[in-house]
Amino acid sequence: MSDLPLIQADRAVSPPVATTTNGGRGRRLRLLSRTDRVVITLMVLVPLLLVTGLVWLPAVATVLLSGTNWDGIGPIGEIEWVGVKNYDDVVSIYPPFVPAVQNNLLWLAALFVVATPIGMFLAVLLDKELRGSRFYQTALYLPVVLSLALIGFIWQLIYSRDQGLLNGVFGGETDWYGDPNVNIWAVLVAAGWRHVGYIMLLYLAGLKGVDPSLREAAAVDGSSETSTFFRVVFPVMRPINIIVLVVTVIESLRAFDLVWVINKGRNGLELISALVTQNVVGEASRIGFGSALATIMLAVSLVFITIYLWTVMREDKR
Repeated sequence: MSDLPLIQADRAVSPPVATTTNGGRGRRLRLLSRTDRVVITLMVLVPLLLVTGLVWLPAVATVLLSGTNWDGIGPIGEIEWVGVKNYDDVVSIYPPFVPAVQNNLLWLAALFVVATPIGMFLAVLLDKELRGSRFYQTALYLPVVLSLALIGFIWQLIYSRDQGLLNGVFGGETDWYGDPNVNIWAVLVAAGWRHVGYIMLLYLAGLKGVDPSLREAAAVDGSSETSTFFRVVFPVMRPINIIVLVVTVIESLRAFDLVWVINKGRNGLELISALVTQNVVGEASRIGFGSALATIMLAVSLVFITIYLWTVMREDKR
């Protein structure tokens, strides 16, 4: 009997619980002003329209056009459907395709095997809060802010055959951008220079989020810094590792600006993205053929994007 007044008092002061029925949801919506409802609607509708119009519709149109022989001239109703002929031509009778695939794979290997470990190493050093770490972090990240086209012009000052810094220091006459035997390696150095700063920032953000108690426990057990990083810290940053993998693959596929500025993706610098541009907006104007190349790029990208999304969703469920 002594608990009865307390129960009644709780009932007297407890706020009404919102129901989950449609009527309750309607009452909660009515609490929003007309301006709030307009703002919320625009915040949802505008990004949805932009993504649909700039991403999904062009992607679907590209896939559809890849099965045609359209040259971009004439009405859409006269487009002839050729099925998978464009894909067969890409593989069998298009000589630049194989070198482009090889260069894209080489681009991926260079970024993943060389640039990514360097970026991770720099992130580990900067995470120690060394003197001047803010300055070094800004200086190393600066190339990421620059476009690849501008980076191409900057490295032109280094690679120029007649007035370049590299030939001036070593006394050589190598045409670093013009020689098809070496230009891909020169371009990879420039691209890796930019990629290092991006990876450094990603790993630095991941290191800041690692629980310090994990490192303290490893230090108590007598683990060295190197062993602690690879056995404790690195596995904890698994989401960051997945992001780095996906970013590196996408960077290797969408590499375009640098080679296009140099020689429009020819003479040893063939890339799939450059071939797409040459066929779609070049002199040939083969929209269907270029769309087939673009669809191949899209399919490869979707594989890694799906892996990333699956990993993120699985982490959220835990």
